[in-house]
Amino acid sequence: MSIRILMIEDDSEIAELLHKYLKRFDMFLENYEEPYDALDVLEQKTFDIVILDLTLPDIDGLELCKIISEKHHLPIIISSARSDVKDKVIGLEMGADDYLSKPYNPRELVARINSVLRRFELKSRRSSDSDSEFDIDESKMEIIKNGKALPLTVAEYEILRLFINNRGRIVSREFILNNTQSLSVDSIDRSIDVIISRIRKKIGDDSRKPSYIKTVKGAGYKFL
Repeated sequence: MSIRILMIEDDSEIAELLHKYLKRFDMFLENYEEPYDALDVLEQKTFDIVILDLTLPDIDGLELCKIISEKHHLPIIISSARSDVKDKVIGLEMGADDYLSKPYNPRELVARINSVLRRFELKSRRSSDSDSEFDIDESKMEIIKNGKALPLTVAEYEILRLFINNRGRIVSREFILNNTQSLSVDSIDRSIDVIISRIRKKIGDDSRKPSYIKTVKGAGYKFL
């Protein structure tokens, strides 16, 4: 199935290179250099995902991210040379689903698009599941269990959100590292285990008889 991408990027050379590359993966990119042109197109056409630069004419990309996330039920990947942690955090708070710092290998963009779309699909399906104990508030970076917000650190929030969005699947430590912003690539397995141990305590789970997070020996974890 083809993936339709709206890109908002004022560097036409980057947009053209990505347009040609993504076609190989059945991904079709439509780029707009002017933010307000992109907003107009969103009212007229259907897209599967938005890729958004931050340094744009007329309006800052972070503000544009907020506008799109509030008006349209679409996943957003920020693609920017602004790699400051503050920009990343604000971008996620404004509604972005991922943040990819420039420069990057286009193959990584393909992987990020597929990953975000999978998570978005799972989240959309589960948002209507009234029996779920957990709700995710992306705007506040909060996870609510049975109506009460959990006191989570940023790392705990990111990992628990990853588990919830991949319920029933084995999640490896490598996958956790590749899909969280707060953990560096040189984080050791033990540090992830420590964070997960803290998460278990906060959600009332017992590692010996898990109700939520099961350790899969040699593979990772599974959220039940």
